[in-house]
Amino acid sequence: MAWFIPNLKSAVTAWIVCAGLASAQAEEDRLADLFAALQVAEGQDALQIASKIVDEWSQSGSPSMDLLLDRGRSALEEGDTTTAIGHLSALVDHAPEFAEAYNARATAYFSADQYGPALADIQTALALNPRHFGAMTGLAIMFEEIGELEGALTAWREVRRYYPASPEAEAAIPRLEREVDGRTL
Repeated sequence: MAWFIPNLKSAVTAWIVCAGLASAQAEEDRLADLFAALQVAEGQDALQIASKIVDEWSQSGSPSMDLLLDRGRSALEEGDTTTAIGHLSALVDHAPEFAEAYNARATAYFSADQYGPALADIQTALALNPRHFGAMTGLAIMFEEIGELEGALTAWREVRRYYPASPEAEAAIPRLEREVDGRTL
């Protein structure tokens, strides 16, 4: 019977790992399908697909972590950046591989005029999820706000690469190209 317990533990551990890998693969497949659809979608269809992608990114896999994200976002909507940063910092501490945690906290830091920490969090979010067009959008907005127009243009072009019908990118790119490159479209 003693041999059974370690073997059972190994079998359960292997099953959990395999189930987690299968779940991660299913999520990646869903995201790949959504990104493929987003490349050709326009108008309201593109907005809906982008929203589905953001919903996927907002799922940490842990109800507790999702609650912290929701609380942080709610506090931010209420204008309570200090509480938002607190909840989102706890989320980052407990889920350091969750890109959306960093993106949400970057938004809170930006709202509190703390650009340094906001930029650091955007950098981490993009390192964890290079296709995160929401983090790229935040980066573009921050660059523009601090007068770094070339950086803003580059970031908006990256947004457009993943989300071609982004209304914000569609509006910003021609304007910034005129300012940076002297071109008119």
